Amino acid sequence: MTAFLTLTLNPALDLSTTTAHLEHTHKLRCGPMLRHPGGGGVNVARVLHRLDAEVQAWHLSGGVTGAYMGQLLAAEGVPLHALPIAGTTRENMSVVETRSGHEYRFVLPGPTVLAHEWLRCLEQLRTQAPRWLVASGSLPPGVPDDFYARLIEQSRAHGGQSRVVLDTQGPALVAALQAGVYLVKPSLRELRELTGAALSDAAQWRAAAHALVRSGQAEMVALSAGEHGAVLATQGGVWQANALPIAASNGTTGAGDCFLAALLWALERGEAPGEALRWGVAAGSASLLAPGSALAQQADITRLLAQVVPVQALSTDPAAP
Repeated sequence: MTAFLTLTLNPALDLSTTTAHLEHTHKLRCGPMLRHPGGGGVNVARVLHRLDAEVQAWHLSGGVTGAYMGQLLAAEGVPLHALPIAGTTRENMSVVETRSGHEYRFVLPGPTVLAHEWLRCLEQLRTQAPRWLVASGSLPPGVPDDFYARLIEQSRAHGGQSRVVLDTQGPALVAALQAGVYLVKPSLRELRELTGAALSDAAQWRAAAHALVRSGQAEMVALSAGEHGAVLATQGGVWQANALPIAASNGTTGAGDCFLAALLWALERGEAPGEALRWGVAAGSASLLAPGSALAQQADITRLLAQVVPVQALSTDPAAP
């Protein structure tokens, strides 16, 4: 049984560069272009591989972009399974304005996936039983909003051996939570959209995350809140860890994926929730040291781990101090 299988339905060739400042109309002279294989599940698999985990990266792949992504993943040594589609895998681009340090991301919608292509993906996954099935990223055009919900129900119908982990947003997230997942990783923005609440302070974040657990929609909720740190809610309690004071001079692309990868890696090793959260925050912070979407390196994750201190919240009541 494979430890981790990651699924990326809308992968992307991530392009990243820098420019002194953004200005409309004029030609903007840029720095060197970096190219990395990207998309939620692909990024999670890359970091898990660096942590020496047993992982397979499944992703839809089409055209010259998809083929190039496969070459880049193979060059990193990541075991992959490319599911061919007629469309061409998308490209995304991020530009860091060096004058301000601001990152600008340009995200394309991805190719339209035909019905027989996503159905074939579901059918092939029916034969797999990894300990962790990590579905991460947006759904490309053509894939129904309930795809992840179908995947969860399919896994449950075939023995439920896999712990399904989900990182997505919008209607796809709502449908999947109704089906029930093992672990869900929303960002703070996604949790606000999901709940319709402002969630203006940490107590409210903890309460909202724990409410998803109490409702049975997820056994664990790993909330990434960027510079505000992260929260992990379980049936046994809620842990919170502050972010490390690292300036994101190279942008923040992939930080949430690094956070999720290290968190899951630690849970697979049998670490307690608070310790797993420490690993996650260390990896998310380590990603800020890497250019473009190069993602966190194992040495940086290990070095930063000692600086992360998790705190178990005593209350999930938003009215509590």
